[in-house]
Amino acid sequence: MSPRAGGGLAHRSCAQPSSAAGEPSGHPALPHLSRVTQSRDTRCGVRCLTYRRAQRGQRGRQPQALGAGLSLFPPKRRTLSLSCPGPRPPPGLPSGPPPPSSSVWSDCPVSSFPPCRRPWGGRSDLGPRGCGWVWNGLCGGSGPDFFNSDCTTFRGFILLLTFFIYTCYHMSRKPISVVKSRLHQNCSELIEPTNDSHSINDTTWCDWAPFDKNNYKELLGAVDNAFLVAYAIGMFISGIFGERLPLRYYLSAGMLLSGLFTSLFGLGYFWNIHMLWYFVLIQICNGLVQTTGWPSVVTCVGNWFGKGKRGLIMGIWNSHTSVGNILGSLIAGVWVNEQWGLSFVVPGIITAAMGVLTFLFLIEYPEDVDCTPPQHHASGGLEENQDPEDLGNSPKESSLESATRGSKEPSAQPAAISFLGALRIPGVVEFSLCLLFAKLVSYTFLYWLPLYIFNVAHFSAKQAGDLSTLFDVGGIIGGIMAGLISDYTNGRATTCCVMLILAAPMMFLYNSVGQNGITNSVVMLIICGALVNGPYALITTAVSADLGTHQSLKGNAKALSTVTAIIDGTGSIGAALGPLLAGLISPTGWNNVFYMLISADILACLLLCRLVYKEILAWKSFLSRDRGYKEI
Repeated sequence: MSPRAGGGLAHRSCAQPSSAAGEPSGHPALPHLSRVTQSRDTRCGVRCLTYRRAQRGQRGRQPQALGAGLSLFPPKRRTLSLSCPGPRPPPGLPSGPPPPSSSVWSDCPVSSFPPCRRPWGGRSDLGPRGCGWVWNGLCGGSGPDFFNSDCTTFRGFILLLTFFIYTCYHMSRKPISVVKSRLHQNCSELIEPTNDSHSINDTTWCDWAPFDKNNYKELLGAVDNAFLVAYAIGMFISGIFGERLPLRYYLSAGMLLSGLFTSLFGLGYFWNIHMLWYFVLIQICNGLVQTTGWPSVVTCVGNWFGKGKRGLIMGIWNSHTSVGNILGSLIAGVWVNEQWGLSFVVPGIITAAMGVLTFLFLIEYPEDVDCTPPQHHASGGLEENQDPEDLGNSPKESSLESATRGSKEPSAQPAAISFLGALRIPGVVEFSLCLLFAKLVSYTFLYWLPLYIFNVAHFSAKQAGDLSTLFDVGGIIGGIMAGLISDYTNGRATTCCVMLILAAPMMFLYNSVGQNGITNSVVMLIICGALVNGPYALITTAVSADLGTHQSLKGNAKALSTVTAIIDGTGSIGAALGPLLAGLISPTGWNNVFYMLISADILACLLLCRLVYKEILAWKSFLSRDRGYKEI
């Protein structure tokens, strides 16, 4: 029986209404249907009975589509419509119900519905109506029904859409690193225009004030830190709002504002703005609105994908960071020499346009298209962060409890979790602090690796930039490996800890021998990128989704966005501190910078010791129980 076709009741009996008016108060065959109405489909020429069911306990979700009746604050009760078509009535036949002896309303299998069988008005508050419009337009009205698509298709669609969403977020962050070289450059190597009104000895004629001074590094650093600090602070607040607002509205508004502030930075070129406070203020605002992205996309993906393959799927999906960085560099590089303002305006427009598409097409929950929600907790194996003594519970007892919980329909929507309540979830504090040091290491490589390669390995600037991208390539590989291993072992903390332990000696080797030739640099950068960014990717994706749907929440998925914001917000503090500390320590020697990175890596590993110990105990208990079953 397909739960999607016919609004989730396609193969169920559509019995005769109890009154000639077609408005019975209830129906004995379908007691959960609150009202039965009769309508006539003028396009198909068929007569229909439309059943409307009041849905309760659906977490107060908002409509997931544009269409009639859409409002910013819809009622918590919504209706689900399905139509049961009868035969085409002859001309002049009254629109009343068929006689009681007729059996044309006895069954409504999927195959009996005509192509235009589903009234759009009945699904305007549940499905992605924008997707349906596009689908019907491409198929010319003759293709398969969009809402009868397999749930796997919807999951793939959501994974791809959220991938492009966060790719746009990262794409809009990258232009500043490309345009830095244009804001302050060596004017002696350029041909001086003859029509410019500047003195002959002016050596900064090609720079953009206020970055034409000798302290331009500090000024550019202030612009960078304005974004990073605002992002770190705003992330803690963003998750709280994300739990209380519809993700589709919240994410769309964030992308529109992010596109606006990114474009405003570039418009400073066309408006001839040379005030530092303008660029710093734009970066602060952009950092705040960009915090809407990560908690929202992780929450949406977590709603669609269960725990079984979450690590592998999110490891692959997390490559959007590198893809966004690459696209941002390529787009910004097109206009950086002629009109560097367009390096910001074009990514800003693309990000804003993606926000509009997000508003039209994002589907927050599988239930909104009548798909079965994923299983967030392991049914027969180990549960992450589960106490070993809990493994002795009877499987039948657990199944009974799950069935009992599933059969009870809550009368009120679950309350959004508080900040302190999210901190009390087992593992949130440990993984948050671990990510602080892991992200400190990762972002130090991100901002300082090209300069390190240029100064120490004595490669050209272009070669240094090309080699630094290999660190991101290794990060993609490491994220996929970490997700795959953690799915197989069900040990997120252990996987992160092992990779962090291996990363410390590899960073030491890279600083010692990694610069002896191009081959050594390529190999060591990929390995270091995999071991450094692997735990970072795993914690920000699969671990955040696991903790946001932890069993201690008793089915309340409202914590997912808050937990994600806490973890990534704490990590963003490390992202702001890492490049700052590297800038302060680098004058004393690059060896000291690597010692700082190795120390941070070891601290990140130590913070997971308690969770690793619990996972090892759980494995031992599970293996001993498994041996006991085999002996029996």
